[in-house]
Amino acid sequence: MSKLPEQTSGGVYRYYVLIMLMLTFMFNITDRLVMSILIEDIKAEFLLSDTQIGLLAGTAFTVFYLILGVPAGRLADRTNRKTMVALSLSLWSLMSALCGAALGFWTLLLARLGVGVGEAGGSPPSVSIITDYFAPHELSRAMGIYAAGAVLGPVLGYAAGGLLAEAYGWRWTFVILGLPGILLGIILYLTVREPRRGRYFKQKARKSGTEKQEPFMTTMRSLWTNNIFVRVVLANSFTNIPSFAFAIWLAPTLIRNFDVSKGEVGLYLGAVLFAGGVPGMILGGYLADYLARKSPKWRPWYCALAVMLTLPFWAFCLLSTSLEMTLALYICGYILLVSTQGAAISMVQAAVLPTERGTASSISSLSINLLGYGIGPALIGLMSDNWADSYGSMSLSYAVIATVVVSLSMATLLFWWTAKAVDAEPVPA
Repeated sequence: MSKLPEQTSGGVYRYYVLIMLMLTFMFNITDRLVMSILIEDIKAEFLLSDTQIGLLAGTAFTVFYLILGVPAGRLADRTNRKTMVALSLSLWSLMSALCGAALGFWTLLLARLGVGVGEAGGSPPSVSIITDYFAPHELSRAMGIYAAGAVLGPVLGYAAGGLLAEAYGWRWTFVILGLPGILLGIILYLTVREPRRGRYFKQKARKSGTEKQEPFMTTMRSLWTNNIFVRVVLANSFTNIPSFAFAIWLAPTLIRNFDVSKGEVGLYLGAVLFAGGVPGMILGGYLADYLARKSPKWRPWYCALAVMLTLPFWAFCLLSTSLEMTLALYICGYILLVSTQGAAISMVQAAVLPTERGTASSISSLSINLLGYGIGPALIGLMSDNWADSYGSMSLSYAVIATVVVSLSMATLLFWWTAKAVDAEPVPA
């Protein structure tokens, strides 16, 4: 049943919707990254190389995510979005739980492919719903709260995953962390109301001559010629390559380089990510909104500065011989990097037509996951295997460092380039 604007805007309820979608995003990331804390156990049981682990942790998940991402975004632009989120969440949670029944490399690969199938339908409708619950001037902070799920997900995956793995083994860890997502999907379906589509951007839609979804190729041409959209997507994709690299490889790196258990590493990383990531996400969104009052160019400028400052912290943290210093340098860079996500997501959503948001979000996610998950982890694993004879246990650290330097340098330049497009084509917010 459709709701009047005043019934779906303002007040507490829209924050309930935001929190539900943030929790959905949290389970999305948990189910992707719980394998990180389990890598050493899975590798030992199935006798796998770092290259195979990279394929399981990243590439396997990404294959169907890439194939289904854009169709899922198109579907989000024309169907009931909250139903789509609920069904996707239930599907990927079930497939994540089934990872615990894997018999070897290939069955685990198939289960990870299934996780990617479900998660392809999660983010596009979620960010589209949020854009219809929050006005443009508060969108960065709303997206910052939503993006906090990307921080809470690894916290749950690392802390709970490490403790559960020590207590029950890696198989039951997948099951215990996967099944609650099905319950959340049911609650979301029963309690979240579908908002009226594009109500904050009606004037922009009328100027374009359409309030209905255009044919696919028309939409793609519109997005391809949208300078803000293209540049933000590229910049944020390079930003997330090292973020995903650390998310997947930091735990096994600490286990290999320092005398710590899975449970200890999980608790350390969980505490670090929670302490730095949640305030970084939320405060970064508020700061970007505040600076953008002076000029919309401040959103990409802020992202460029934060990414540039992240680089030295993350480039040197894996060279430290102290666990405490490694974690301290990592958290400093992590706070800076995640603070850009609210601004980046809001720039994408505000730069496109209401009927393009789901497609735009899916293309953005596709680009991020192609580089960050599809290519990054496997490439790092391959470099680690090839450098092992020369550098021993440090080969994995050097592979991650090389990825950090190249990716964050590119991201900084691309965000500065985005500011020029914003100057010429101001974001509607």
